[in-house]
Amino acid sequence: MKALILSCNTGQGHNSVSGAVTQALNERGVAADTVDALAFVSEWASKTVCEWHTRLYRYFPKTSGSSYSFVEQHPELFNGRSPIHKLLGLGVDKLYACISDGGYEIVICPHVISALMLTDLMKQYPEVKLRTCFIATDYTCSPMCDESDLDLYFIPDEGLIPEFEAIGLDRSRISVTDGIPVRSGFYSKKEKAEAKRELGLPESCRHAVMMFGSMGCGPMPRLAAQILKTLPKDCYITAVCGTNEAVYKRMQKEFEGEYRLRVLGFADDVPTLLDSADLFITKPGGLSTAEASVKGVPMLLDNAVSGCEQYNLEFFCRAGAAVTAEGEAEIARLCSELLKDGERLEKMSKALVRTKNAAEQIADALLDGCVSAEAPERIENDFVYWRERCKLSQSDVSKMIGIPRRTLRGWESGESEPPAYIKRLIIAELKRISRRIEQAKDIEEE
Repeated sequence: MKALILSCNTGQGHNSVSGAVTQALNERGVAADTVDALAFVSEWASKTVCEWHTRLYRYFPKTSGSSYSFVEQHPELFNGRSPIHKLLGLGVDKLYACISDGGYEIVICPHVISALMLTDLMKQYPEVKLRTCFIATDYTCSPMCDESDLDLYFIPDEGLIPEFEAIGLDRSRISVTDGIPVRSGFYSKKEKAEAKRELGLPESCRHAVMMFGSMGCGPMPRLAAQILKTLPKDCYITAVCGTNEAVYKRMQKEFEGEYRLRVLGFADDVPTLLDSADLFITKPGGLSTAEASVKGVPMLLDNAVSGCEQYNLEFFCRAGAAVTAEGEAEIARLCSELLKDGERLEKMSKALVRTKNAAEQIADALLDGCVSAEAPERIENDFVYWRERCKLSQSDVSKMIGIPRRTLRGWESGESEPPAYIKRLIIAELKRISRRIEQAKDIEEE
């Protein structure tokens, strides 16, 4: 049995979730491959979306949040007849070829974009037999989820069930996991004193870890400067800049000689950092909050991006596992206040601890009762497939395109082969006919 995970290179969160699920599947004897869904549209599309997403997050985070809100208010942008949906549809045939040639029987979508693409594939190739699922990576039902139609929807908390039912999902298709999947290394815990010792910190000190996602977005230099003004003497901060080299170099230079602040670039051992932390200062990204909740680390959240992360912030603040404030000065004040209050930190750390491995729960649910469904066979003759899909006879196609029926019969039987450009043109026309049929069905259903 093989699984394909359709991630999306918009930050490392979706890829990290993919990695966690891959590990759980591998441990159960299932091979799993992860690919970027947008690459099936084109390598240019994948690269461009990734680069612009990173730029917006790093330099214009509020713009990124506003874009999310705009999509929420304009769901028609992603309905089945929208330009964006049609753009994603360009990758369906390549995705089908990947699934067919790879022999995949399970396809997993940790991003709504890949869920839409897979939904289109299942409509265009109804003969394909796959086990499909969507994994929510935030504490909300993302816009566009209502345009997807997969077998299972994994959500990180039972409180989200009404949101997903509201988009028309039957309860039997919704599966609740113990949070968002994170790597198995986060479930093993070191004693706080031991973790501090490994990092070269005094065992008795209070330690705050500041990390704004893998891309290092948010006001880290300004926030660090504010926190140092009121930071108690027996407290330390570790600022993790991720892949943001500009912020890393700036902070190294700006805070040179400040022994209470350690500046790191991309950190490989985040589990140990969180084990050492008395407080985690971060933006409320799905993966960041998931890792902290598994480790039971109190969170001080800066809503640097807003958008979908606003829902994560509200979720953890309601649960008592996090607090938030507006502006760097207020966050700095609250940071110092919390680091002095061990009793409050202890209460927050116990408010919402995730103890079950969500990735393992997903793997078990996907494999439960899943007899090895035959992987889809590649349609050897595209002429036959698309003609029958459009419910057209050889005579119909002959009249429409102006090709002798005998010639078409020879192409379908394999007795002859048309020039490659002729084949592409005919198949493209048949696909357009098929799409018009599907759109007409959607209109009738509405």
